Formats: sequence, structure tokens, C-alpha cells
Amino acid sequence: MMRQITQLHQAGIPIKQACAALDIARSSFYAWQTPARLTQTNTQRSQPARALSEQERTAVHDVLNSDRFADQAPRQVYATLLDEGAYHCSVSTMYRIMRAYGEVQERRNQRQHPQRPKPQLSAAAPNQLWSWDITKLHSPYKFVYYFLYVILDVYSRYVVGWMIAEQESSALAQQLIRQSCQRHNVQPNQLTLHSDRGAPMVALTTAQLLEKLGVQKTHSRPYTPNDNAYSEAQFKTLKYRPDFPQQFVSVQTARQWARPFFRWYNDDHHHSALTLLTPADVHFGRVATVISARNIVLQNAYQQHPERFVHGIPQHPTLPAKVWINAPEDNAGETGLLQ
Repeated sequence: MMRQITQLHQAGIPIKQACAALDIARSSFYAWQTPARLTQTNTQRSQPARALSEQERTAVHDVLNSDRFADQAPRQVYATLLDEGAYHCSVSTMYRIMRAYGEVQERRNQRQHPQRPKPQLSAAAPNQLWSWDITKLHSPYKFVYYFLYVILDVYSRYVVGWMIAEQESSALAQQLIRQSCQRHNVQPNQLTLHSDRGAPMVALTTAQLLEKLGVQKTHSRPYTPNDNAYSEAQFKTLKYRPDFPQQFVSVQTARQWARPFFRWYNDDHHHSALTLLTPADVHFGRVATVISARNIVLQNAYQQHPERFVHGIPQHPTLPAKVWINAPEDNAGETGLLQ
């Protein structure tokens, strides 16, 4: 077949037309013409005549790993040896030799941070697990911020306490924690308070207050924001509001904006992770009443147009039995969405 294409081409017919007439891909024709020596993929490359001998390579490797040069980069070794009147090879050759030994990496001893356990916390009702954090609110002035403290109930997503201050302070955080526990009648050994590792969170005085209140404390792993995902998600909801100002002129202005926001968030925000219930519905035990009323509306809609509901009578979804921070794999379906 390939010879036929060659004969047609010699008769004046273009290769493209000849291949099309015989239903042969042009790439196959050209591959057939390629010499076999160019298509061999396992051909061993011969050693260049100017390459270092094995003894020379070993000598360079020994120099690079000597006590004198073990902590220096090849460029530094190369320059030092030149100043001393010695030349072994180029810098790139030094790197090739090191690469052959698997040594193109940081050769100094590195500090090893201890592995911290992943926090795995769950809540099956309100006021069992709270999460708290602090975020900055910008002002018109350079290096001037206002600090928003928020304590969130993980199960209900209800904001149980918040404050805005002109500084980040463990004393202010303790005041907010104490007031929130009193407002929600938190009893000793009832609550776990989770946070990241900011200075007010890990302060000794904060730990002493929590011990006095009978509240267990846990912390996220360093540099792991997902360990405090509920608070991070709540801050995202706040900062993505259409009316969220990019700057607050004063701390009073920030508080004036925050009051209606938190009323909306707790009482009117239909939370996707709560099956579109509000945090207040879940926190204050109105779930059964609200879902029952919604099911009546859904059943009436089904009776009017049953053909529109291909899966039968619609039912409002129920809440997860448990909410987790870092759920085990066998409980991953209980966590819900973080919005």
C-alpha cells in the first residue's frame, strides 16, 4: 500500500490526494518512510568524549560533600576553588553530579515541627460546641483597624455573642465569653469552646477563665484554617453582604452596621446547611414546628399539581443528627454545608 502511494506520487499525484484515495493517513506514510534508526526509542546515548571520567566524578562528589563545603551551594564551592587556583568542572556539571546522587535539595538539617492531632469535635444540640474568632474591619486610616469578635454555636450557627473594639485583647475576649455563657445559661462541663491559635485565644488568662466556667477549650492546628471553618464561613457571609462597607469611619459606625446584620443573620437568614431554616429556629427549638408548617404547604402544592412532582409527595429535609468539626470518614455526611 505504501509503495502504491510512492508510485502515484512519482506519477505526479500529490501525497495528500494519493493517501486520501487509498484511505491511508499521511502520518502513517511519512512514518513508514522514516529510517528505523530514528524511530528506536531505546537507543543508548554514547558517552561524550569530553565528559568527566568516573574517577573525576567521584572526586568532585567527595569535594562537594566534604566537611568544608557540605553547607555551601555549588556556585560558592566553584568560586572558592577558583580563588585557590583549582578547577574541577563547571557549576552545571557539579549540579549534574549531585542530581545523580539525589542530592539536589536542601542538605542542611531542617527543623521538624511536631505533628499536632486533628481536632474532631461534634455537637448534637445547641450550646454544646461553640466556635469563636476575631477578624479585622478596615478604617479609612492606614494601619488602623477595628476588631470584630464573634462567638458562633456550631450546631445551630446562631451567633451567641459579638463585639467590636479598637484593639485585639484577651481581656475583651474574656468579657465576651463570660457574658455569652451567662446569657445562654451555660452550665459547667456542658460546653466546648473551639478557636484558632491567636494571641487572645491561647492567653493564660483566657484558659483560666474557661476552667473557672467549666468550659473545655480546643484549638485548631497551626496554619490550618479549615479546623475553624464555621467561624471562617460566618465571616465570609458577613463580608460578602451587598451593603458591607469596605471601610468604617469609626468604631461606632461599625457597631451601627453590625447590629442589624447579626439580627438578620440569626433571625432571617435561611441557612443552606440548616435545610433553609434560620439559626434562631434551630437554636431555640422551633425546628419541628417550622418543618411541619412547610410540609403542609408542600402537600397542598402536590395536591394541586401532582404531575409536577415526579418523586411523589415532597417532604422537607431534616437536620443532620450531628454536626462535626473534622468529621471521621464514616460520619462525613452529617456535617452539612458551611455557608
